[in-house]
Amino acid sequence: MPKPDLSRVASPYHNYINQVQEDDLASAFANGTKNFTGFIESIPAGKQDYKYAPGKWSIKEVLQHIIDGERVFAYRALCFARMDSTPLPGFEENLWAENAHCENRKWNDLVEEFRTVRKASEILFASFNEEQLEASGIASGNPNYVLGFGYIIIGHSLHHQRIIKERYL
Repeated sequence: MPKPDLSRVASPYHNYINQVQEDDLASAFANGTKNFTGFIESIPAGKQDYKYAPGKWSIKEVLQHIIDGERVFAYRALCFARMDSTPLPGFEENLWAENAHCENRKWNDLVEEFRTVRKASEILFASFNEEQLEASGIASGNPNYVLGFGYIIIGHSLHHQRIIKERYL
């Protein structure tokens, strides 16, 4: 199945989808997971709590945000794939980051949580048939569809990987 049709995805997510090179979702998950996991495992211990400016998230908080976002995007995809037409709410990422208390988290636990959540996402998306991948709905007041969320999950981590490299390391 080719990359998502951007006309079916809210414009704020286009950047994430465009960062994914693969045209096959399973390959995109495999490559994206390997790439991102290797990257976060290489972050030095002295940088994990680093914030590049006042009021910005630490690298730990960015990783927690990626994990939280992936859970939300996977839930949205699951609802749409199960043909639930209930409009889904957004989530306030800064409020979530503030209440995640990452300063109390161990880095290795966050890395393991990412691996676990990503594996669950890979299995979930592999379970969807073509009809389910094409299922759509409303989330955060915008249309989207299951295949779009798969690419958003992968592209979201790639987006933050780029930011971490540019601003934190």
